[in-house]
Amino acid sequence: MLRIEDIRQKIAAILQSKDVRSRLIFTLLMLLLYRIGSHIRVPGIDQEKLKILWQSLQGSLVGVLDLFSGGNLKVISIFALGITPYITSSIVVQLLTVVIPSLKRLQEEGEVGRRKINQYTRYLTICLSVFQSVAITLWIQSQPGLVSISSSLFVPVSVITLTTGTAIVMWFGEQITERGIGNGISLLIFAGIIVRFPSMLVQFFGNIGSDPISALETVLLLALLLGLVAVIVFVEKAYRPILIEYAKRKNELSESKSYLPLKINMSGVIPVIFASSLLAFPITIAQFASADGSLAEIMTKYLRPSHPLYELVFTVGIIFFSFFYVSVIFDVQEVSNNLRKYGSYIPGVRPGKSTAEYLDTIVTRLTLVGALYLSMVCFIPQFIASGLDVGEFPLFGEWLYAALSSNSALSWIVKGFGYAFYFGGTSLLIAVSVSMDTAQQVEARLLAKKYDLTGGGVKVRGRRMQQEVTDGQ
Repeated sequence: MLRIEDIRQKIAAILQSKDVRSRLIFTLLMLLLYRIGSHIRVPGIDQEKLKILWQSLQGSLVGVLDLFSGGNLKVISIFALGITPYITSSIVVQLLTVVIPSLKRLQEEGEVGRRKINQYTRYLTICLSVFQSVAITLWIQSQPGLVSISSSLFVPVSVITLTTGTAIVMWFGEQITERGIGNGISLLIFAGIIVRFPSMLVQFFGNIGSDPISALETVLLLALLLGLVAVIVFVEKAYRPILIEYAKRKNELSESKSYLPLKINMSGVIPVIFASSLLAFPITIAQFASADGSLAEIMTKYLRPSHPLYELVFTVGIIFFSFFYVSVIFDVQEVSNNLRKYGSYIPGVRPGKSTAEYLDTIVTRLTLVGALYLSMVCFIPQFIASGLDVGEFPLFGEWLYAALSSNSALSWIVKGFGYAFYFGGTSLLIAVSVSMDTAQQVEARLLAKKYDLTGGGVKVRGRRMQQEVTDGQ
């Protein structure tokens, strides 16, 4: 458990490290510019009527789009599309690398191939931004009294503004990843979630002082959130150690051993982000394809939180992207070849194909556990807040809904507790995971600086050791 003195030492180490300090300052500067841009509105929109419109759309999948835009979609700021087009483009490009041999070869070319794939991702992001900008603009224009300027001026201005805003957000994310600390895309989403924290505190203290029942519900909710945070921290830190032994050499008396740590959740929060973005994308298509909005209404009805179809598609999406992302970042065949190349092996497993199959079995089991964990963390808060609309089940749904809703002890299953979550499962998972990942990157850079002899990071004591270091340099 961290003590106050440990925290002080870490802060002092960060302030003393020029590299880490400059990277943190740069990251905070990018996040500040991102938040400033969220207050710049697209011209020609009546904000009061827009607020009323959003109140009528509460509980729909559009809230997922607003989550990844950091609240910019609700006010239609220049960053209203957020980072969603970039995430969708990344999904498409990663899937295409599996089916297109030329992209697969680029991916295997190292840094040069990665930069080329990133360039393709940027081009596709701009194309999707234009598409989504047109869809949102037409949807806003279809709402009576929402636009106060002529359509001939509003449409081009809105499309250019939203597309440019997405390009700027994409640039922010890439700059943070390259010159800052942490994953830039995840940190931008994280910033949009954390900015709602003051509102959550206001609601929390307001409910405590209202009446005893509301105060008890709020305390139980807080306990649930803290429990979920503890589960997330535990699972994100958990790993399966694989014993690795190195063959004896001539000057060694015995074999040396080490461990290959395989995290339970190797994919991190990426599957949740991908699945959420993929679910939100059909709404944009429906808005663009249907002039009167009828198709969008149907999509919003069936793809909404608490609907069984939404929960099923969301869970399947998380599981699919968990396996897909792990297969991209962890190649069991490559790991097996590297172990054999450096004269190491797993005890009881033959090198080569058998090692690859053994690792594949372990990684598959870990990925399944990690995917189910991600699904449960995202589902539980939503289920407690609004329940599960079992009335939408085919055949026996209406009967089951009537039976549960008429029973006072079981009605919460279909109705939930009616408590609004400012930190739902998805946002809570992203916030905790990104915080842990960023903290680990800071620790890694501090550790690398500490043992960097050329940078003066570590002091070697003893005349003999100093002479050896001097001779080695």
